[in-house]
Amino acid sequence: MNFLTKVTSALVLTAGLASASVYTLDAGHTNVGFSVKHLMITNVKGDFKKYDATIDFDAATKNFKVFKANIDTASVNTGIEKRDNHLKSDDFFLSEKFPKMTFEMKSYESNGDEGKMTGDLTIRGITKSVVLDVEDLATIKDFEGNTRVGFTLNGKINRMDYDLKWNKALELGGVAVSEEVKIIVDVQAKEK
Repeated sequence: MNFLTKVTSALVLTAGLASASVYTLDAGHTNVGFSVKHLMITNVKGDFKKYDATIDFDAATKNFKVFKANIDTASVNTGIEKRDNHLKSDDFFLSEKFPKMTFEMKSYESNGDEGKMTGDLTIRGITKSVVLDVEDLATIKDFEGNTRVGFTLNGKINRMDYDLKWNKALELGGVAVSEEVKIIVDVQAKEK
């Protein structure tokens, strides 16, 4: 490789890195949610109230450089205290021993306002690769001139893969809680 080619490659790489920006979550406009079938006939929805994330995003190319999230398992909220306490127990998250679940992006495939984010999801110390669909990806300048990014992450996991194994069999067959859990995360973040 000659000197001119090396310099050109370095400039292109530096320009690409320079356009990425770090964003902080806007907790008032972000929701880390899930949905699961109960008795196989209705959806029970919940969310987590405590979380943080590191986001490095290139608005020009609509590409994520970094996306890491930490979620406090004891902050689970379904609107029913008894159920929330059950979810924090050893039957599910075992929050006392495993206070955090994490997601760390490994790759991102951009397709304009959509994409696929592949990463490692860790629950109860068990790590599995998951693919999340990124939808409605958009940026805007807010009233103060700050750049904001918003998007939705959608995916599915099998909770049994993460040792969330509680289930009560029904008299007529079936189960009380489905194994499939839908992940629905709405994110809004502001450029630092």
